[in-house]
Amino acid sequence: MFLLLARYTRPIEEVDRLLDGHRAWILTNMEAGRILLTARQVPLTGGMILARGKDSDEIWQMIHQDPFHTSGMAAYSVLEFDPARAAPGLEGLLHGEG
Repeated sequence: MFLLLARYTRPIEEVDRLLDGHRAWILTNMEAGRILLTARQVPLTGGMILARGKDSDEIWQMIHQDPFHTSGMAAYSVLEFDPARAAPGLEGLLHGEG
């Protein structure tokens, strides 16, 4: 399991110009089972993505397709986790299930 933290490097007005492409990238990766959850940071200076993949190389390959990243509008950091417990209804997140 991976936590992707995006920090905007340009003003939000510039970032928003690429929002449609970024949303399409998210949807494609959700349909493929790689992205599980997205959230905007408050205040809006970036966002986070909960993702799954076999390793960080696979996650970075995915990130390299994001219009926010390819345009330089956002810088990503990636943290890897091994989930141990989940609230009822979220057990599918453990050990790559679901």
